[in-house]
Amino acid sequence: GRVRPSHSEPRGRDGRGEEEEEEEEGWQQLYPGHIPTSPLQKALLAAGSAVMALYDPYRHDMVAVLGETTGCLALPNLRDKMKNHPEGYRILQERPRIRLSTLDVARLQGLPEGSLGREYVRFLEDNKVSPDTRMPPKFVDNEELAYVIQRYREVHDLMHTLLGMPTNMLGEVVVKWFEAIQTGLPMCVLGAAFGPARLSTRKLQVLATELVPWAIRSGLNSSCVLNVYYEQRWEQPVESLREELGILPPP
Repeated sequence: GRVRPSHSEPRGRDGRGEEEEEEEEGWQQLYPGHIPTSPLQKALLAAGSAVMALYDPYRHDMVAVLGETTGCLALPNLRDKMKNHPEGYRILQERPRIRLSTLDVARLQGLPEGSLGREYVRFLEDNKVSPDTRMPPKFVDNEELAYVIQRYREVHDLMHTLLGMPTNMLGEVVVKWFEAIQTGLPMCVLGAAFGPARLSTRKLQVLATELVPWAIRSGLNSSCVLNVYYEQRWEQPVESLREELGILPPP
């Protein structure tokens, strides 16, 4: 049966608890941290976060909100790709997380040079970044799709590792071009399209003539990068994984 709220819980105008009112109106918290929002609220959040993200691309909180509020078509497509792939399906079932608490950093540091785990830890150290900075989803109104975007965020640094790109603006734009092709997320498309505005003329030339064509070819040629159980591939050489996925060697 349904648990009755205690007398200490806030009551609505007609004596019902706020939780009861929210459930009857369809406003349910689907996972920890979830904030239910209407289509209008999502549109306003998307517009505001887009402006802030374009003004300051390093506002990762605004980039995260933009990804969640505009991914209504891309996220189900990514989820279906994972469900239709043996390794991707297992990831959806087991819900692994890439966090410092789940990584054996000492073991990864001891792996051979060129292995995925060793190069991933080297990337984190060289660029002074941490997987723990990835924000948990809030505005995705489906628990499974919330995990999909969480997984995308947590493998983002692995995309940098596989593509051989640093975390400066040039490297981020290149990765965004690759991810835009791979995921179809509007956030990635916007980052790929407007990120170059902050680059120097020399970097723009390199981007346009070498890096973007390579990122697009690699994105089209490679299989879905969310279908890789990276936690079970740490010992695999990066070159081998690139070849398996279809990512062309970096220029």
